[in-house]
Amino acid sequence: MPIIKSIYKPPFQFKNGFLATVYSGLVRKVNLEQQRERIETRDTDFLDLDWSYSENKSDAVIILLHGLEGHAQRPYVTGAAKLFNQNGIDAVCVNFRGCSGEDNRFYNSYHSGATDDLDDVIKHCVDRKGYSKVYIKGISLGGNIALKYLGEDRQIPKQVKSAIAISVPVHLNGSAKELHTLTNKVFTIRFRQHLVNKLKIKTIQFPDKISIAEVNSIKTLRDFDEVYTSKAHGFLGALDYYEKSSSLQFLKNVNVPTLLINALNDSFLSPECYPIKEAKQNPNLFLEMPKYGGHVGFIAKGNIYYNELRALEFVKTI
Repeated sequence: MPIIKSIYKPPFQFKNGFLATVYSGLVRKVNLEQQRERIETRDTDFLDLDWSYSENKSDAVIILLHGLEGHAQRPYVTGAAKLFNQNGIDAVCVNFRGCSGEDNRFYNSYHSGATDDLDDVIKHCVDRKGYSKVYIKGISLGGNIALKYLGEDRQIPKQVKSAIAISVPVHLNGSAKELHTLTNKVFTIRFRQHLVNKLKIKTIQFPDKISIAEVNSIKTLRDFDEVYTSKAHGFLGALDYYEKSSSLQFLKNVNVPTLLINALNDSFLSPECYPIKEAKQNPNLFLEMPKYGGHVGFIAKGNIYYNELRALEFVKTI
């Protein structure tokens, strides 16, 4: 599929990717009433889902997946939910394991390649809720999960009609290297602090699996993936986790119409995160690469972001 020419033009001050990223993550506010539902996963853990609804009963729902150490109340999630609700589509914002304000039951939690929980949510929407149209929108880590899910060797329910992925590190090792550059130091410190604080709770719950000394040895995000993510989820190490969980290798198999929007000035992304060849070879993969936008910072007028408008437009036209 030919590459989509982007028409995104941000306000002048937000042409700076760093400012766009920071403003969108720390300043933006979205008011949205949500209702929480807890569901059991196939391995007897739980997921907390935060629902919001359109004014009239809808047969369509969008599943929204947050990024690393996010949750279902982050504005980049609720902004999309609110827009879709206003346009006749229900929304379910997924809290990944341990991200809803309560730690999950097991030592393992969530990671960039963990797709079974998304499969459980989709089946819940179809089998329990009765939706005939399901859309998926994943942001950053959530986008990698969505893309990997769609390209895996599994049966995708026919009710899944399209997907949108925003600011996605489709090549995890390349993105990990970018995150550890000086440009992104302020972000990596914040991510690491959140992750380490949650892991300290695991040392109390599971002292036989990890010690506080091991937690204290974590100085970088890669260290975290080496010490915890890889070992807790059955990988040989951080590199093995990155290689097996990157969605890039799965893009050729995506057979559901999917829109991927990655800004060219996203400092989190490496050159491999712009899959031009894969998009040209797969008629179901639409790649848009705006010049601006930073990381999930596609600021537009009226507190509705460009990527949210594009997502709605995409599901309406497919």
